[in-house]
Amino acid sequence: MQKSLARHNAAMDAYYSDQFVLPLPEGHRFPMAKYAMLREAISTNLPAVSLREAPAASDLELAMVHTPAYISALCDGTIEASAMREIGFPWSTLMVERARRSVGATVAAVQVAMQTGLAANLAGGTHHAYASRGGGFCVFNDIAVAARVAQAQWAQRSSNPLKVAVLDLDVHQGNGTAHIFQSDPSVFTLSLHGEKNFPFRKEASDLDVGLPDGCQDSVYLDALDQALLQLEHRFEPDVVIYLAGADPYVGDRLGRLSLSVVGLHERDRRVFEWCDAKVLPVAFVMGGGYCSRIEETVQIQLNTYRAAYQVWAKQRR
Repeated sequence: MQKSLARHNAAMDAYYSDQFVLPLPEGHRFPMAKYAMLREAISTNLPAVSLREAPAASDLELAMVHTPAYISALCDGTIEASAMREIGFPWSTLMVERARRSVGATVAAVQVAMQTGLAANLAGGTHHAYASRGGGFCVFNDIAVAARVAQAQWAQRSSNPLKVAVLDLDVHQGNGTAHIFQSDPSVFTLSLHGEKNFPFRKEASDLDVGLPDGCQDSVYLDALDQALLQLEHRFEPDVVIYLAGADPYVGDRLGRLSLSVVGLHERDRRVFEWCDAKVLPVAFVMGGGYCSRIEETVQIQLNTYRAAYQVWAKQRR
């Protein structure tokens, strides 16, 4: 892939799907409200980010990763109750539509990033979904589908496969993504996660970095630097999909690591600067975040957009 990008857009595109709010039981631990709050925070604080409604992923796009039986059962409501318990949401047509939009947002973000250098999904990061099942609040795997759609489009004009690097910095290992791309030399999966956290049965990524409970900023950032260095030596990507989970934060209920707000902002800065230095297009998604006060999660994710926009603005000078 030619290392040049058409950075002429007036704004950085980011796709949202927060208008699809699931009717969750009271006390459910999934922070559904954070998505609308993040969109409002970006609109208020980063007006140069262009907020766009996410398209819905088609059955054809989903089938590039997921089995026809799973897509059909999930979409028509015949999926078994045990499978929905594994996902963690009650089934509804709204749940299916939200899942499609979350995937469609990442598909669109990757397509735009390939042209302009940078784009985002305000949701996404559903890395626990396998080809034939969901899990851990993940219905379809947006990262895997977006990678496959981009590769299929690329193959129409190039005989060389599009090489995709997945940088998964959610606190939970990206087991579904790792399993989907095992033994695929065109996709490199890197996961930096809590070693003792969910999922307790992990899959083999191309590079797994398991961190101890209570890991703080300096150890985490050193591990990130070493992981990026290994990636450089082992793989030459054409595009990066970055999962910027907020859940390594010390105040996250499900995280078990101890990063500060400053440390997470520095994590994001290093990733975006690494991509920029290599002239790599990057699409980023939000992943997890489960603070008792949703405002803390939103602030961390807003900071991810700030770090991204700082790189975007530098590109356009």
